[in-house]
Amino acid sequence: MTNHDSITDLHVYYDLIDYFSRNTSSEPKPIAHPDNSVNKLVEVGASALRKASVLIAVTRHAANNESQLVLTVRSENLNTHAGQISLPGGSQDEQDIDAVATALRESEEEIGLPADKVDVIGQLGDMALPSGFQVTPIVGLIDAGMSFVPCPVEVAEIFHAPLSLVLNTDAYSSSLMRYKNRQRKILELQFGDYRIWGATAAILYHLAKEVADHKAQAAKETIR
Repeated sequence: MTNHDSITDLHVYYDLIDYFSRNTSSEPKPIAHPDNSVNKLVEVGASALRKASVLIAVTRHAANNESQLVLTVRSENLNTHAGQISLPGGSQDEQDIDAVATALRESEEEIGLPADKVDVIGQLGDMALPSGFQVTPIVGLIDAGMSFVPCPVEVAEIFHAPLSLVLNTDAYSSSLMRYKNRQRKILELQFGDYRIWGATAAILYHLAKEVADHKAQAAKETIR
């Protein structure tokens, strides 16, 4: 990593930290789908949605260690979203006291990330999915260089994407796919050979947009 890249990554990392240190609302803004027709579709059955959580695990910035985000490739044997890229997480169980507990438990089960190794710094708004789930993204910091063990039933691969890429709103593009016999607009983010799309891309773009808007607003207030 060049010195310029290191400085850029450091700024992005602290932009994320600053956003969550100043935004402590108990009801953050819901995450919308890129296609408004999907938003209308899920609103119809919103009351019946099953709760779930995912973990946006971000590695702490350190010298020569670019801050990264942990992502998984789902097993091809799964009944839903097989082979897609996702954030570690899953549906809420009875023993989970809240969305944070769900995200931490599921992450430990899926990738072997111990709950006590995650410093939770905040959460995003919920996202309703046509598949019948209401997902709450939890954001936490972890140390760089941690070893993970994928659950072979659910996870085919674990990889890291640069935080500087994930939080760059210009890196996302939109495309169309067929869903329930209709063309739907989706967001996607390309990282090497990995195509991050669907709900995962929508969640990460929402985070990137929130952090960028917060930074712009803070800059305006400084000028005043």
